[in-house]
Amino acid sequence: MSDADPSLEGPPWEEDAPDGDAVERDPDTDDMFGAPEPAGLREIEAEVTNSSVKPVKTNVKPVKSTKGEGEPDAGPPAHADDGSAYTVLARKYRPHTFEDLIGQEAMVRTLTNAFATGRIAHAFMLTGVRGVGKTTTARLLARALNNETDSIDRPSLALTDQGRHDASIMAGQHMDVVEMDAASHTGIDGIRDIIESVRYAPVEARYKVYVLDEVHMLSNQAFNALLKTLEEPPPHAKFIFATTEIRKVPVTILSRCQRFDLRRVEPEILVEHLARIADREGMKIEQDALALIARAAEGSVRDGLSLLDQALVQGDRGETVRTEVVRDMLGLADRSQTIALFESIMAGRTPEALELFRTLYGYGADPVQITNDLLEHCHAASVAKMLGPQATRLPNDQAQKLTALGAVISAGTLARVWQMLLRALDEVRRAPNPADAVEMAIVRLAYAADLPGPEEALKALRDGEPMPAGGAPRGPSGGGGGGALSAQLAARPVVAPSLPDPQTFEAVVALIGEKREVGLQMDVQRYVRPVAFKPGAITYESLDGAPIDLARKLASRLKDWTGRTWLIAANGQGGGETMIETDRRKRTEERAEVEADPFVMAVMQAFPGAVIGEIKTLAPVVELPVIPDEAGDEE
Repeated sequence: MSDADPSLEGPPWEEDAPDGDAVERDPDTDDMFGAPEPAGLREIEAEVTNSSVKPVKTNVKPVKSTKGEGEPDAGPPAHADDGSAYTVLARKYRPHTFEDLIGQEAMVRTLTNAFATGRIAHAFMLTGVRGVGKTTTARLLARALNNETDSIDRPSLALTDQGRHDASIMAGQHMDVVEMDAASHTGIDGIRDIIESVRYAPVEARYKVYVLDEVHMLSNQAFNALLKTLEEPPPHAKFIFATTEIRKVPVTILSRCQRFDLRRVEPEILVEHLARIADREGMKIEQDALALIARAAEGSVRDGLSLLDQALVQGDRGETVRTEVVRDMLGLADRSQTIALFESIMAGRTPEALELFRTLYGYGADPVQITNDLLEHCHAASVAKMLGPQATRLPNDQAQKLTALGAVISAGTLARVWQMLLRALDEVRRAPNPADAVEMAIVRLAYAADLPGPEEALKALRDGEPMPAGGAPRGPSGGGGGGALSAQLAARPVVAPSLPDPQTFEAVVALIGEKREVGLQMDVQRYVRPVAFKPGAITYESLDGAPIDLARKLASRLKDWTGRTWLIAANGQGGGETMIETDRRKRTEERAEVEADPFVMAVMQAFPGAVIGEIKTLAPVVELPVIPDEAGDEE
């Protein structure tokens, strides 16, 4: 190297290149790492060349493009509809604010008051079934504790997308919000790391927040190690626990936390939520299909969104997803058909019940699900018997059927059927052939549904009365104990109940109700306008929507009950009111009469805005006999 080192004037790789021969970037060639040419690069190089600064020359040869001449550009790497970038609905519509949480108004109200007054607990315990939003609520709480915007600099539930820490917290990437899956870190090591780090102040946020999901999976040693820190944490630390098994969490941990039970989302609220999301996705789905999804989700929003995701792909864009398609997807039976099955069982019509079940099974209904439906119907009939049809949370027509069925069945019979169905459900789950197990359960239920209870049977035996309906022996008794009782029942004459012919149309409807034919009774009350009636013959006008086989079914049932042939004709015109129309008219007239009462009018004027609610007829006052005066008797 000479004394006049050329490196003093420029970089050493320029010493062999003459001035002005700098290798420029090929404008038609991409970067060596695959990046396109930055915008404005040519203008910058031109300015450098024209300035007094000596341009930098390189000996890197331009990379030739592998694309042939005339070959079109490759375009975007992936199509928008190929599914590679698709986000499932459960993640896409995860709540971003507390207002987005559905069905948890009580918890949001409590937290809002706590944050507004500054009475914020140092540890929270969130519990509930899967999919109700425990993890999402924990992240929202972490955001609320560290809420920091241009206008908010304190813990607040008024969350916005402009928060300084919001994006990283919701993504689970904030250094001051530590999320730990207790199911994967059950031992004490993870808790030791938390205990060691909790002593240090947060780096960026206001609080250090520790979120432990599925906290019930921690070992006893881990819980014990956490106790002291959880009882006296530093002021900058907050703990949020989430669990689906609250009973497995030690009481010592629960007593140090503020507990929130996230409720199952009500079906009607979940249906509205699913409908809004389907509308945002530009898809159409029937309301009954959404009700089936909400029912299958069992109060879990995440499960509902996952099922909705699956249902929306059943139809093409622009087409409505039908209820039948969703029912087949879920493997469910039609609810109206299972109610008819329950009605047949409770009426003791074993052949009809078996045929109904085989029809449902042929359509692909799951035997376990059918048994679950029968349990739900038994429960709904029992609840409606005590609280009315609105307590069943079913569509109006289904609730009315089960309410009418519960009205004619004793509470003791419903309780006995419930116990038998619970046993049948266990048998169906364990049986090699679940369908056979359901059929055997139907035979047992249909036989025992109308049997008298033990108290009724003993009372009948004691008083020498005939056994109640269904109480007569239906065959020879088996071996074992109870032979003496069977002999007594066989020796005692059984008087078959005599059923005289109904003399009025109302008596026919009452007879149908006594026989627990709830579906037939509701059809007669709703669609039949009597034209002419005499014992053994009914002519009526049929309303739109009436079942096609209503006349045949009514004639068959009346023949079975009365022992004579009934002629039922549905070709009449100009019939009177249906029983439902008559009942509605009477209620309207009764309300009008009450509203016209002078005393009621005076009360309504004295209290503006008052509304007359339900009108009830009180039982007449019983007048007690006059007790003679003892003093008068002596005189």
